[in-house]
Amino acid sequence: MPQISIILPTYNVELYIARALQSCINQTFKDIEIIIVDDCGNDKSIEIAKEYAKKDERIKIIHNEKNLGTFASRNQGVLNSNSPYIMFLDPDDYLELNACEVGIFSFNQQMSDLVIFNFKMEQEDKSTTNTCFSMQNINLNINQFLFLCISEHLSSGFFNSMVNKIYKKKLYIDSLESFFKHHKKISIAEDVLTNFLYFKNSKSIYLINQALYCYCFNPYSITREKRNIERIQNSVKDLIYVANEINLASKQVLKEYFLFSQIIICNLNIHKLDLTYKYLTKNFLKKLALKLKRKVVKIKRKKYIKLAKDILKEANVSSSF
Repeated sequence: MPQISIILPTYNVELYIARALQSCINQTFKDIEIIIVDDCGNDKSIEIAKEYAKKDERIKIIHNEKNLGTFASRNQGVLNSNSPYIMFLDPDDYLELNACEVGIFSFNQQMSDLVIFNFKMEQEDKSTTNTCFSMQNINLNINQFLFLCISEHLSSGFFNSMVNKIYKKKLYIDSLESFFKHHKKISIAEDVLTNFLYFKNSKSIYLINQALYCYCFNPYSITREKRNIERIQNSVKDLIYVANEINLASKQVLKEYFLFSQIIICNLNIHKLDLTYKYLTKNFLKKLALKLKRKVVKIKRKKYIKLAKDILKEANVSSSF
């Protein structure tokens, strides 16, 4: 049985998928499987993947019956995986060749529920910048991790991203069980929803200050098609959906985690208001109302951050790492 499954949700990335697959195939840790989820694109991405699969039996291709989007495609990949640990790779990015080796070693040594590693960003001119965090390698309990996320205002790869993390498959499935029963298509903030549900069931998280993932600037990425009004309208709907799901999931949890959920919801609402203000509203008075709503949400977020920090400080969380 392979130890790590690398899952690539694949849609119209023919220019990049070979690089992504090469970074998987050439991992220094060989006991892996590579799962490509065909999300019904219209280019040659899957034909390229099939050529690689002929040469490497660790590669398998899962075909969606229709376009499901990244969230549901990732979950399809998880359901079809055979490893105790899973990680995700967007096919227009790539992994450092020791990513799996460092990840599996960390799980074996730390016995944590999640491994988070640093990543770098590669621009069009090939320049790279390390991002995410600057802390030394450290194993944190969930309250310590919450304090760190809240202190960063949830803006870094600590929380927002899925691609710089290695998850336990069983805990992932247990945490997102309801979403495996239907293929909800989410175009934005799916990482936030997944990570919130996963963290809620986690006890410890290990941070690795090593850039093992390379996020590459792709000018054709779906997330950059900002001026497609229909897509923006769908994004607004998805932000509302994710906020509602997080609010539902925050019931009957410890107070600090409830406050954590409300901070996340405030961030989602700010993003929703910004998209609406910039792209969907032209009326001056409506724009003014949106600006006022944004200020109110920011005030609420500031209050939740203070309350959460106070609770965690009372438990000596902030001074314990």
